[in-house]
Amino acid sequence: MIHTLPIRVYYEDTDLAGLVYYANYLKFIERARSEMVREMGIDQVEMKAEGFVFAVRRVEADYIAPARYDDQLVVETTMEQPSGVRVVFQQNVKRDDVTLFSAVVTVVCLSSSGAVARLPAAIRRSVH
Repeated sequence: MIHTLPIRVYYEDTDLAGLVYYANYLKFIERARSEMVREMGIDQVEMKAEGFVFAVRRVEADYIAPARYDDQLVVETTMEQPSGVRVVFQQNVKRDDVTLFSAVVTVVCLSSSGAVARLPAAIRRSVH
């Protein structure tokens, strides 16, 4: 399943050169993962109340081509088969059909003590 999230580039997203500032791509893909998890029925506020949170363990990012002010982008997110404690997301930021940014993001679940915990069942059973 490919989850998509439209993003418009605002002036605040750009740097002095008028291009999307590199760190903002990480914000774009974070929003997309959050929306994907929400659509899977996982309430992260409820998770936190129960003593669990998601944490990014690793990001591998490739900046391929720049996005500019007022571009309409789409973040495409797919999820690989999760293990009991981690899930890997492949995320691409595109303008039309052109990939501008690509990332592989590993996410784990942590308990309130900071120990690695099992992922929510909805994620573990989501990819077949």
